[in-house]
Amino acid sequence: MAVALPVIFSNFRSSPSSSRSKISFNCSSASSKMELHNEGRTKFMEFPYVSAPHRKLMQHLISTVENRLGSQLLPCTLPPDVQYYQNQTGTAHASLHIRSGHKPSQSQIDFLLGSWIHSELPTGGALNITSLSAYLNSLTDAPNFLIELIQSSPTSLILILDLPPRKDLVFNPDYLHTFYEGTQLDTRRQILEKIPEVRPYISSSLYIRSLVSPTAIMVRIETEASQPGRVEELIKDNVDPIAKEVLDIWLDQCACGKREVGETERAFLEKRDGLIKTKTIEVDLGSSFPRLFGPEVADRVLGAIRDYFTV
Repeated sequence: MAVALPVIFSNFRSSPSSSRSKISFNCSSASSKMELHNEGRTKFMEFPYVSAPHRKLMQHLISTVENRLGSQLLPCTLPPDVQYYQNQTGTAHASLHIRSGHKPSQSQIDFLLGSWIHSELPTGGALNITSLSAYLNSLTDAPNFLIELIQSSPTSLILILDLPPRKDLVFNPDYLHTFYEGTQLDTRRQILEKIPEVRPYISSSLYIRSLVSPTAIMVRIETEASQPGRVEELIKDNVDPIAKEVLDIWLDQCACGKREVGETERAFLEKRDGLIKTKTIEVDLGSSFPRLFGPEVADRVLGAIRDYFTV
């Protein structure tokens, strides 16, 4: 899902996995669910429409998260026509992969959401969007993780990389220090912005801009047509190592770090996360998906996403 549409996935109400994980499956159904998971994951991990450096980066990030958090994650059980879908004319294709965490007493992971979208443009060329979002539940107030790469031409790329906060940074200066100042996240943005082809990217959505952290990397890479392959070079040499560093920080400090969260604060987190996700569906996904995939496909996919966003 993509900020550029514009779409951003931020926080959540409690854990959708808490109800789903209570269901007991016999061996046969468990086996069929693993088959469904493996088939969908194979298609998702292909990232067939992007360059090799772009593909390798996304595959590495997803594999790293799954390897580190694997014991806390349930298989993806989305229907096949939601794990992979396209519009009627075959000009837009997409893959969606969602894995819930175990019930909150066993995991701080709410769910992981990965996707890729390929859409042919009327003017020629294509729009390619790849994303990975990781959400934590209300057992912790630590930030979530978000990366999106949006490419609409061989010479242009938008990168959004952030740990979206789940608390007010003015009222909670310790939170700001722990996750943003102490981890020196802003140095990664500064390194990228020193590259001549890199410029800040400012989303047209004030709502989206209000959700990201002060250290969010939101940049546009623009290269000359006379330099074919320059975008791929920048992904390999600059974007790739920085994205991996930021993910490692999130895994160490957020996903695997322990935070004390009281009952009152948990209730506030659940309310805040729920409001943000409801807004995301209503404003962002609800407007962009029908245009790309038609109402029937959009309703089917949005219905599946809504289960995770609003349960």
